[in-house]
Amino acid sequence: MRPQLRIVAVVATVLLFHAGRSFAGDHQFVPHSVFVAKANVSHTGTAALDCETRFFDRFRNVEPPGVYPPACYGPRAIRAAYGLSTMIDAGYDGKGRTIVILAAYGSPTAKADLQRFDAAFGLPDPPSFEVVTMTGTPAFSADNGDQGMWAQETSLDVQWGHAIAPGAKIVVVATASNSAGDLLAGLSYAIDKRLGEVISISFGQSEAFLSDAAGAQIIEAWEQAFKRARQRHITVLAAAGDQGSTNTADEFGDSFGFQNVNYPASSPNVTAVGGTNLFFGTTDHADPYGKYLGETVWNDQPQGIMLAGGGGVSALFERPQYQATLPAATRKILQRHRGIPDVAFNAGLVGCVPVYLGFTDAPGFAIIGGTSAGAAQWAGVIADLNQAVGRPLGFLNNRLYKVGLLGMLERDERRWGVRGKLFHDITVGDNSFTGYDPEWNEVSVPGFSATKGWDLATGWGTPNFGVLAALFDCADDDDDRN
Repeated sequence: MRPQLRIVAVVATVLLFHAGRSFAGDHQFVPHSVFVAKANVSHTGTAALDCETRFFDRFRNVEPPGVYPPACYGPRAIRAAYGLSTMIDAGYDGKGRTIVILAAYGSPTAKADLQRFDAAFGLPDPPSFEVVTMTGTPAFSADNGDQGMWAQETSLDVQWGHAIAPGAKIVVVATASNSAGDLLAGLSYAIDKRLGEVISISFGQSEAFLSDAAGAQIIEAWEQAFKRARQRHITVLAAAGDQGSTNTADEFGDSFGFQNVNYPASSPNVTAVGGTNLFFGTTDHADPYGKYLGETVWNDQPQGIMLAGGGGVSALFERPQYQATLPAATRKILQRHRGIPDVAFNAGLVGCVPVYLGFTDAPGFAIIGGTSAGAAQWAGVIADLNQAVGRPLGFLNNRLYKVGLLGMLERDERRWGVRGKLFHDITVGDNSFTGYDPEWNEVSVPGFSATKGWDLATGWGTPNFGVLAALFDCADDDDDRN
């Protein structure tokens, strides 16, 4: 029997009270990134790191024996998979735009880590790199596991937002803690000071923790900030979560035993980013010089990793107007509530991304997965699009659902200059989840299956560039409506 590896994200402590299905918590948000293994310099000459040429089936990777490390994808593979290479090579690399990374505490080595990442993959430095440290943010302590977790998140978001938009400026807003209030203060500062045109949010908390009176006040305050972002034409992207159709219930990574979604991804005023398992390479293994082989819903459980892409139906938000155009069968599942995600990106730990971490006792490359990586990379995508259309796209979803309905159609090369579909429509897999509740009872939470078109596992799918920028520019955003 193959060994089962239980990998969970270490999350902040929450206090859970049972009262039917109403929960109260200490309202701390947790990052949606997960460390899986170290990565080493490759000696093959065809890749920068050894993980870039590993087998897709991690049980065939036995270096060192018994560890079974997964494959990873560097910037070359990710850009090629999503049709970004031609666009970036043509100069549409986010120049003149700014990506804002919002994270608790930040990282003391974020800039140096980015420089090491860029050196390994031959990327240029960003035009500028700035860290805004909010008042009250404590000094970094290597003994503080919570700070270390957020430092990992910060470096992931910085490096991969930059990998997708190497010409964009980067601003990190480091908040005093991961409390809802401190993170909101950082978000409000970024919006009110207009620090950038796109904001990446790679954290969240189950809606179940926000269903009490205090939670309602928190949501109201965050929604007001998101509405200000819309008014200022700032795009906000939020990670949909890493436990499939459920979410983390305690500090040990245990799960709720029922379907629930993650906030702020469930906000109708942000674009929620779900996850896929990307297969890029040759036949049975990754290869940065290979080709796009396909994607499935992110669900690593068949390979012994208890993680999957977040998605489902909100219990707190009504269906926004932009989802009223979805097919009748889909609207029936939503039951007049908001469904997430809106889009997806590679997120699986089986096929994750390398990140340089310099704040650890043993600095070096780690391979990390999670919908955090997808939110940061979609932020890079939007920075590229903003440059391509010559203005900030702002709130995406009204436009996105219009373009999504066209996204399944083959574009005419004579008219658009490119033949191809706008999105990789993910039609294989589901985000069902089997884990353990806080009492250590096994729970199996039914998930949502990928289907043709929009679904509750991967939204419209992953980007496939070509005419996407042109159609986004032409589609009216109708920003006065939800």
